[in-house]
Amino acid sequence: MWDRPKAMLWFANFLYALAAVLLLYSVLFVVIHLPIFPLKEVKVEGELTHVTRDQIKLIVDRHLRGNFFTLDLIQARDAFQKLPWVRNVSVRRRWPDKLEVTVEEHRELARWGNIALVNSHGELFHAASDSELPVFFGPGNGVREVAEHYGSFSTLLAPTGMKIMQLALSPRRAWEIGTDSGMVIEVGREQMEARLKKFAGVYAKTLGSLNVKVAYADLRYPNGFAVRKPARSAKPAVPATNKTGAA
Repeated sequence: MWDRPKAMLWFANFLYALAAVLLLYSVLFVVIHLPIFPLKEVKVEGELTHVTRDQIKLIVDRHLRGNFFTLDLIQARDAFQKLPWVRNVSVRRRWPDKLEVTVEEHRELARWGNIALVNSHGELFHAASDSELPVFFGPGNGVREVAEHYGSFSTLLAPTGMKIMQLALSPRRAWEIGTDSGMVIEVGREQMEARLKKFAGVYAKTLGSLNVKVAYADLRYPNGFAVRKPARSAKPAVPATNKTGAA
């Protein structure tokens, strides 16, 4: 190789180029790590109801390390993401000295038993809430399914004036509704929307017109539904089941 001038010239040029690249990299590394590019502002955006100013300040003080160039955006995003009410976070730099953080909060829809909360996307999350929320029950893989049916069932029951306070999905995929009036509605596994629509359509002219509190309604009949009044404490007999001919 040493007796080949062209090869030696090419090798020398390669070494010069490599040295220049390394020198440039070293200069850039030193420059971006100098304290001349500090982050002066962290701007947090989003409709925040539960995330507090103190929580944000704690994240900034403990987890945002480095200057404009060296801050780890993934680590910063993960730090905000750990807050109980935060569903999603996006973080980006804004030249010359700003960090923009967009936070999406969970919007609570219901409680999942006494384990967790359910958000409006049908996802579980762990946080504390004092709101009066309906309670969902079901198999572990049925959270989104229950949340979706809660919306459609609530709309169908709206004409009755009753609100859903409890919604349960059994392992056999049968539905049961508990309302704010104390009535339990057995919907079953098939034609749930059609059954609820029929029930709500005749409610005002049947059960709604009676001055009697109904404890239970079974909609699993092909041509109507069965109801049961609460048992009287003075009479230990089993309550009778009355069928109505609501079609």
